[in-house]
Amino acid sequence: MRKAFLIISITILSLTGILIYINWKFSFLLLIFVPLIMMGLYDMFQSKKTIRRNFPLLGRMRYLLEALGPGARQYFIENDTDGKPFNRLQRSIVYQRSKKETDSMPFGTQLDVYKEGYEWINHSIKAIPFSKVNENPRVKIGSSQCEKPYEASLFNISAMSYGSLSKNAILALNNGAKQGGFYHNTGEGGLSPYHLQGGDVVWNIGTGYFSCRTDEGKFNYEEFVKRATLDNVKMIEIKFSQGAKPGHGGILPKEKVTDEIAEIRLVSKGKDILSPPTHSAFTTPLELMDFVKLLRKGSGGKPIGIKICIGNKTEFIAICKAMVETKTYLDFITVDGGEGGTGAAPQEYSDHVGMPLRDALAFVYDCLNGFAIKDQIKIIASGKVITGFDIIRNLSLGADVCNSARGMMFALGCIQALECHANTCPTGVATQDPRLTKGLVPEEKSIRVARYHHETVKSAMDLMASAGLTHPDEVDRTVVSTRIERSKIQTFEETYPELKVGALLEGATVPNEFFRFWKRATSESF
Repeated sequence: MRKAFLIISITILSLTGILIYINWKFSFLLLIFVPLIMMGLYDMFQSKKTIRRNFPLLGRMRYLLEALGPGARQYFIENDTDGKPFNRLQRSIVYQRSKKETDSMPFGTQLDVYKEGYEWINHSIKAIPFSKVNENPRVKIGSSQCEKPYEASLFNISAMSYGSLSKNAILALNNGAKQGGFYHNTGEGGLSPYHLQGGDVVWNIGTGYFSCRTDEGKFNYEEFVKRATLDNVKMIEIKFSQGAKPGHGGILPKEKVTDEIAEIRLVSKGKDILSPPTHSAFTTPLELMDFVKLLRKGSGGKPIGIKICIGNKTEFIAICKAMVETKTYLDFITVDGGEGGTGAAPQEYSDHVGMPLRDALAFVYDCLNGFAIKDQIKIIASGKVITGFDIIRNLSLGADVCNSARGMMFALGCIQALECHANTCPTGVATQDPRLTKGLVPEEKSIRVARYHHETVKSAMDLMASAGLTHPDEVDRTVVSTRIERSKIQTFEETYPELKVGALLEGATVPNEFFRFWKRATSESF
């Protein structure tokens, strides 16, 4: 092709020369052909891209089509049930609810109801009229040791940092939370002014201790107290791990540390900022309990919890043992499923690290129940939660409350362009490019966030009423069924049999499937 390109180029230039000789007006052809030929010659002599070197100019089409591929598939190839990680039906229901458009479906479901993995709610002959159900129930979060419990909505904004999302996106989310009466998790990037617009806030504290750290990156109690006692801050969440990349730290390059970021995160400019994979404020479950008591004191008695993606089961059981031994209880545990997303994560982490949400919820609930401490602790589910059915499914497995990140992003206008990591998000949601963020108007999008929240909670309660239930506390593992084979179905009760209360307190009563993890677990070590 290299020789062919040279021959074709010489031929084109020769013919163009003849045409110009006949009539000078054909000179405009040089403006077309000369740049193309120069590009081809550059391709021939560069050494980094083999395709372009072997197929000058023509090889560029391959890279162009590759770049256009995701968008082309989304708009011209995908059907309603295709698309990852969220298909068109899932995205559409968020758009419709956020815009208060009809979300009813004509002609029946497009899902294959006989496909393995299909799930449904077991409705009741004794269904309750929706008018008799509280369409916006509250869930009290706070153990017997919590002085300032928080009444949470059933559905809230999951952890997303300022920096991964734009200023305008954070402003819209927080104002939406204010309008709708639900909370907004800050993510581990620190407590920014944009999180403090009046919406209830859950302050997420990661391993970098942003907004409450010393210059050396250690936890700073005085800085913590300054922010934890703010009226907007309703709960504190210690982040162990997230579903998208559990056990993976991160580095914020010094080039991205602006004056504003430095002020928010309490970091120094001119240095790479490290988020280690583990915490330095504690190293054992017992030390974690001491840290929980410290945060509870510094916040003035607000709920303290952890965010965790379940990996080694022994480690979570060790945390439970520490709570029982010290009689110090977390107020909530946010369980992030392995299917959770983030702006950027190594593919192997996204695909193959972390327990999926359903299994994790059942495990955490059974552990808390087995140690007879579930009555003290609320479970918050996070991981691909976007519809009322998603909420009911998680409640049936043991959750009390649900968080959503990507659902709320769709409400902001996200189109799943999959450019979160490239600073080129076309909707201005996951970018810091001012030319793109300008298109996202917080005043407008906050209304959509509030609408989406309202309609989704309403949908969950409507489904609950159809099952003959009046309150989220009544949802158990009998409510949802799954097709596990073509001709076999099970309720979650059959798939995930519940442990008896107190079954994990003594070795003699520990079930076989838990025993080897229980035996290895100790409050003195993770």
